[in-house]
Amino acid sequence: MENKDLLSVQDLSIAFPQGKGFKRVVEHINFNIQTGEIIGLVGESGSGKSLSALAIMGLLPKNASLQGGQIYFQTVDQDLSQLKNKALESIRGQKIGMIFQEPMSSLNPVLKCGHQIEETILIHQKISATEAKALSLEWMERVGLKDLSRIYQSYPHQLSGGQKQRIMIAMAMCCNPDLLIADEPTTALDVTVQKKILELLLQLRKDLGTSILLISHDLAVVGEIADRVIVMQAGKVVEIESTKTIFKTPSHPYTQGLLACKPVLGKNYHRLPTIQSFLENQQKEASDKLTPPLQPIAEVDYSQTPVLIAEDLNVFYAAKRSWWKSDAAFQAVKNVSFEIYPGETLGLVGESGCGKSTLGKAIAQLKDYTGTIQFDQQNYQTLAADRNFYRLVQIIFQDPYSALNPRLPIGEAITEPMRVHKIGENEAERKVKTIDLLKRVGLEEADYIKYPHQFSGGQRQRISIARALSVQPRFIICDEVVSALDVSVQAQVLNLLKDLQAEQDLTYLFISHDLAIVQFMSDRIAVMEAGRIVELAKTEDIYSKPQSTYTQILIDAIPGQKLAF
Repeated sequence: MENKDLLSVQDLSIAFPQGKGFKRVVEHINFNIQTGEIIGLVGESGSGKSLSALAIMGLLPKNASLQGGQIYFQTVDQDLSQLKNKALESIRGQKIGMIFQEPMSSLNPVLKCGHQIEETILIHQKISATEAKALSLEWMERVGLKDLSRIYQSYPHQLSGGQKQRIMIAMAMCCNPDLLIADEPTTALDVTVQKKILELLLQLRKDLGTSILLISHDLAVVGEIADRVIVMQAGKVVEIESTKTIFKTPSHPYTQGLLACKPVLGKNYHRLPTIQSFLENQQKEASDKLTPPLQPIAEVDYSQTPVLIAEDLNVFYAAKRSWWKSDAAFQAVKNVSFEIYPGETLGLVGESGCGKSTLGKAIAQLKDYTGTIQFDQQNYQTLAADRNFYRLVQIIFQDPYSALNPRLPIGEAITEPMRVHKIGENEAERKVKTIDLLKRVGLEEADYIKYPHQFSGGQRQRISIARALSVQPRFIICDEVVSALDVSVQAQVLNLLKDLQAEQDLTYLFISHDLAIVQFMSDRIAVMEAGRIVELAKTEDIYSKPQSTYTQILIDAIPGQKLAF
């Protein structure tokens, strides 16, 4: 590796207007990236990670302003902060590529995905349209996409979140940039695809000497490939060290907290420590929660009658028809059977597209299915006509941003289902219950009148949990409820779910692609592959002696297993 700075960021500050002045959200940060080096940039949501990356690209929001500093890029021998947008256009994509965090809002909804990759190539490379298409297909294959001809012709809304993220990665890589900025590139991906993408980033560095700035809230992901790690907190850099030093001997309490609040395979947690406990100099109290292993709040009694029994479930997606062809119907769930016991958390894991979320939606009566489901020993078909069923069975969705009505204050969003199910004698009583729920999930009474856009992703997910609890359910389907949250908020939400389960005797179906989180939450785990359950056993047995080759592949792909936490 050539020991020369490709990028040097010096004394960079970014601010937004506030009142008559400005509020700084990034304050005097300094770091460098050497040629061929992989730098990890970590921190919680709102720490300034993504804004720092957008400043490098010259893509800051219109109301944000640079308050001084220099961004020197060696390839063009210029300070990028001084360049106009026209000059930056020739650098973006060709010299500096960026993988954006949210693929749905970053892809053009009216252009086919393959054409968007092709367009990027044609803008920056002097090749024919035929060559550009061939190169587009090559990059789609390199980032792990299958059924290339179909995906090339698909619009973004026709692909899964993981597939859209891979399209974004292909777009960022297709011009072989000198610097690749990867902003949460694996957040939406399951562990096996995540591993493949990280290996691809390493291969890109090896083959082309590309420098990479990898932004993530997950230190385990960064630790897999980064040479050095930058830790940001509240707009400031609090620690820059080699990856080995960060993981073995972190010096700043904030870094220690980031490491500790992430579940790790092989450790039997009762609760997760939080960053706040480290920042309050309570490291010993936090570490005591990890050792010795603590017993679950209550052992599940498997001699009881299951609260839910699913037998021979099948879910089909209807065939797509047009005047020139008809595609066959797709079977997403195939002959699935299982049971869930009172007070139990059954984890459901598998790769994207394996049918996890579809199965959850079928149980929530949001997808048509064949087979039988019993709840409290009554058949679903009988219960479906009873509105009370939809009170007892609730679902918390993956995306806290689209799960809430942007036009409703959150107090009304929580009160509305209570009104439908006639919970509470009157509006005044329902408001009191709603405020109590808000406080229970860590929000405040003043939040009652606020709208969803005024909250962070973690706060919105807490609101979704409060809304599900408002109708006093017995069974909750948690569909990737923490996948969009940074590790510190994950810890708080997971602890909250465990507390609520103990207090209200709740039963969970916990769906996730993160096996370490599923281990922390679950009594038993079901592993899905291609629509089928290939293994179902107690959590400790799944991880210590997996019976399925597929399960072992999933476990081996979990990042951070070789790192010291």
